[in-house]
Amino acid sequence: MTFLSAPPGTGIRFRRMDREGKPEIEARVENVIETNRSTTIGRGNVKVHTVEHILATFAGYGIDNAIVELDANEPPIADGSAREYCKMIEAAGIVSQPERRDVFTVTEPIELQMGETEMALFPDDVFKITCTSSDKQGRFTQFFSVELNPKTWERDIAHARTFCFYEEIEYLIKNGLIKGGSLENAVVVRDDAVLTTEPLRYPNEFVRHKILDIIGDLSLIGRPMTGHLIAVKPSHTANCELARLITAQMRKPLVVAQTFAPPPSPVRNVGATESATRDAFPDSATLDTMQVMKVLPHRYPFLMVDRVTKIDGNKITAMKNVSVNEPYFQGHFPNHPVMPGVLQLEAIAQVAGILMLKQIENIGRIAYFMAAESVKWRKPVRPGDTLIIDVELTKARGKIGKAKGVCLVNGEPVSEAEVTFMLVDA
Repeated sequence: MTFLSAPPGTGIRFRRMDREGKPEIEARVENVIETNRSTTIGRGNVKVHTVEHILATFAGYGIDNAIVELDANEPPIADGSAREYCKMIEAAGIVSQPERRDVFTVTEPIELQMGETEMALFPDDVFKITCTSSDKQGRFTQFFSVELNPKTWERDIAHARTFCFYEEIEYLIKNGLIKGGSLENAVVVRDDAVLTTEPLRYPNEFVRHKILDIIGDLSLIGRPMTGHLIAVKPSHTANCELARLITAQMRKPLVVAQTFAPPPSPVRNVGATESATRDAFPDSATLDTMQVMKVLPHRYPFLMVDRVTKIDGNKITAMKNVSVNEPYFQGHFPNHPVMPGVLQLEAIAQVAGILMLKQIENIGRIAYFMAAESVKWRKPVRPGDTLIIDVELTKARGKIGKAKGVCLVNGEPVSEAEVTFMLVDA
């Protein structure tokens, strides 16, 4: 693994040197595809597992832009803490960049409850985490509170190691599923005994590692932030869901502004805009929410695309983070939230529309959904899922377009359809 400096605006990116084309995955919550025991980000069929310790290290030191090069699908785990990563950064040094940091300040409380996990984030002038952790039987209950800055990060959090309870990993050990795991890179709790190759580094090392994980997972919002988080029994799944809720609050002012702003006038001077449009939507481009809303006329609560991750000729890949706060979950269904299949179909149509509307001659038009064929819904989509929408434009003649799309969650198809739409003047 190698850490590389990066120019302003890059963010944190993971580059797979062992894959053809050296694909990169941006460390954003939109790219999270798995949260079972660690946080995994992915794009298409390229994944990077256990990114949270690396991300926590960058966030702890206040590093906004860096590239992590890897020759495998997971960073070296080292001793299960962030200690070795800190040594790498301290050896290389940190450089200030001229651009002003875009710090997000939490504006109103955010609350989340998932199973035994409870999290509440409140406005504050600093970034502070107060955490309580314990196992399901209430053993080894620990508490710690820290105001995060580079000094407290390195002193109070960075050296806390991964820990696990033996009964939770016994099956994995017996079946050879964690061959790289040992007391060299994790603390194991068996009954009331703490198994480790060295004494605990902190009296409350377990809860401090939970805070380390929180720091890494919340950095997936893509910006530094201020706020006071109170967490009880946190998990990677809950951390990432909270990151999605924070991202939704970050976007709220933009949604309001777009809602009350007058619609843009149709652009008819193609010659004057051709160069800018091509630069904005080249093949292999990624579009964030702001750029998506410049293409699609849809707005909350009917915008079904959070981000476009790839455009390649007549193919496009986009993402929709299905938050528990989606308005339709109130009635579909109470106590059993499931994303309506017709909205997955709408997501396919919107992504197909982006592919048509990026063409210069279609600037200023609207894509009307006309028909759907070969529609299949295979699995329910629930809160916390990340919907990956793959669409291929199969026909584009005049104002009529046809496309074939599939929605996936964790790499498995949940719905598919062939859609037809027509472009009309706005």
